[in-house]
Amino acid sequence: MKKIDLSQYRADGATETAIEDFSGFSAEDKERLLFAGIDVDNPSDSGAFMHLNHSGVHCKTHREGLEVMDIKAALEQFDGLPDYYWQLVDKDKDEFTKAAHDNLHGGYFIRAKAGTKVTEPVQSCLFIDKAGISQNVHNIVVVEEGAELHIISGCATAHGAKESAHLGISEFYVHKGGKLTFTMIHNWSDDTAVRPRSAGVLEEDAVFLSNYVLLKPVKDLQMYPKITLKGENAVARFNSVIVAPEGSYIDCGNRIEMQAPNTRAEIIARTLTTGGTIINRGYIGADAVPARGHLECKGLILGGGRIHAIPELDSDQDGVELSHEAAVGKIAQEEIEYLMARGLDEDEATSTIVRGFLNVDMEGLPKELQDAIEQQIDELDAGDAM
Repeated sequence: MKKIDLSQYRADGATETAIEDFSGFSAEDKERLLFAGIDVDNPSDSGAFMHLNHSGVHCKTHREGLEVMDIKAALEQFDGLPDYYWQLVDKDKDEFTKAAHDNLHGGYFIRAKAGTKVTEPVQSCLFIDKAGISQNVHNIVVVEEGAELHIISGCATAHGAKESAHLGISEFYVHKGGKLTFTMIHNWSDDTAVRPRSAGVLEEDAVFLSNYVLLKPVKDLQMYPKITLKGENAVARFNSVIVAPEGSYIDCGNRIEMQAPNTRAEIIARTLTTGGTIINRGYIGADAVPARGHLECKGLILGGGRIHAIPELDSDQDGVELSHEAAVGKIAQEEIEYLMARGLDEDEATSTIVRGFLNVDMEGLPKELQDAIEQQIDELDAGDAM
């Protein structure tokens, strides 16, 4: 992990003015947000949250049984959230968790109450539009017994937000029979330093599906979310699509610990470098039987850059089934020639292969946001693939 100096970023700033809607955003900022998964012109029917720089500016809930609140308001209303706040992430883990603990700017508290089925995704956005600042947020998501929830969390910087940093703490609690689909899309700038710290716990029959998309440049990103399957029949799946242009340094991965019988885990990562560095980590461990897990780390190099694939499987239990696949390389010449023989030119053949490799068909993503992701893939420069 690269070292970053937090002292170079301003952590204290003016409180932003609350906004009723997003009509005041420029067309340029709306596009930045759309590429982070947030369609501000078509807000979610279930709920929406926005944190701008150092404060929350928008928070609405449209569904009975769904709570969407600024974390500071939730801490005040619920006596500090003793069952959830800093229970899965150690505030003393590193300098970034300490900074987020000591100088909290905000974040969201989202809860689906018992039995509530939220079919439309809740849109949450963490946005930076000022230069030289550090944004410190703490997010808590609670899915109570038998509830279902999908969150699209978009993180982005405006074009003028140079040399900024984002420190994000996230804790996920999925209770018995609950289901959480969490889609996170990053659209940072090439001079942003990013340090998320995330963890989650699943009870009996709970399901956690995580989608992560990073297709734009970022200066320096390091994250390694951990999910613990504590209840029998719990299921966790991570699906990541990551692109590192020249100048990007990305150290990321996922960790799943299966601590109860009849649990299942899957980590699927697709990484592509066009000049940047990617360290792709994955860990599945099993302490109970039966348990099944699969880990897949595949990387594609287009015209330069470096990918490190580091898969780990760990268990001392008889009857555990754990497997992994890891591969890093360039597009095979025979694949190009196969498509060219069917009428495509070389660039079209390469783009077709890249599109297939970066398959981002994710559960529950609205069409407008899926189209925005597809547009970003189309804009990738595959000219150096050979």
